[in-house]
Amino acid sequence: MPKGWLTNLRLRSCRWVAFGLVLACLSAPLVQAAQPASAPPDPKHISALTFGILPIGGPSESLAAWRPMLDDLSHTLGLPVHSLSVSTYEGLAQAMAEERVDFAFVSGRLALDAVTHDRMQVIAQLTRTNGSRGYYSVLLVAKDSPLHSVDDMLRQPGHLRYARGEVLSVSGYLVPETQVFANRRLDSDTFFASVTVDNHQNNALAVANNEVDVATNNTADLERFAKRFPDQYDRLRVLWTSSLIPHAVVVIRSDLPADLRQRVATALTSYGKGKNAQAELARLQLIHDISGFTPAGNETLVPFADIEFNLDRRRAYSAQWVSDAAMQARLHKIDNEHQALVRELMAPSTP
Repeated sequence: MPKGWLTNLRLRSCRWVAFGLVLACLSAPLVQAAQPASAPPDPKHISALTFGILPIGGPSESLAAWRPMLDDLSHTLGLPVHSLSVSTYEGLAQAMAEERVDFAFVSGRLALDAVTHDRMQVIAQLTRTNGSRGYYSVLLVAKDSPLHSVDDMLRQPGHLRYARGEVLSVSGYLVPETQVFANRRLDSDTFFASVTVDNHQNNALAVANNEVDVATNNTADLERFAKRFPDQYDRLRVLWTSSLIPHAVVVIRSDLPADLRQRVATALTSYGKGKNAQAELARLQLIHDISGFTPAGNETLVPFADIEFNLDRRRAYSAQWVSDAAMQARLHKIDNEHQALVRELMAPSTP
């Protein structure tokens, strides 16, 4: 064997290793440039959209109600529109935070979180057949209940059973908590003997079946409840009615391509108004007595920001403070945060 063959072999091996390292260094930046981590979605790669559904009754019931309209939207957009129906407000909030939905039908409180934390924006607000500008939160009792006013209820701390909605529910929690309890320096979770949390339908059934004494609900859901459970509805009576609450909205991911967001907004706001209006309106009726959607932006959420603001202030006034200065500091912080939020919501945004 030639002298020095081992040295030559080692030299050739080192050259091949060095050559491989050079190729790796040259190719690595090319791979990174082709797949930037923070790039917005490419319209050509969006093969489907997922729509999140605010819980109305049970998840399967909500899904069945929305499906005919979503099939029409899919045809109009030329994209499959999948759906995600959950049983709780928190479940839908988590789905939006995790970007598992692209656009969604949500309450004003859920929309606030989606806009301020989850890169979403409002594109439409629902309208109803009766032309109303909103709906009302209510407190329900049994028709034969000895409670005939809010004062009757408030005279019985620690004695009544209460059913309310989730903390993200505007009519099921935020509005009654603000207008009935917090402004009297009370907390519903400690005022009643027991508190259960469920959806509007189940809370109304609980009152009708004498499982609770008082429950939150709203006028829109009660209309639907009356049609589905007429016997149970006849056992109910409204004890209290809130001020007007604006209707729910549709939000969409703001990192989707602008032209796609505009197409979705146009498809929604024109639905029930074109040549197939009669058939489309019939499909909308399946959902929640909806007559259609009107164009809207983030400014639509200001009334919901005000509700949250008023609740925070009233809770601050009723809390225990080490000094008046500490309370004033908290109130000042609440005021500043609210003003900043309103400015954010009022800032111009485009679909």
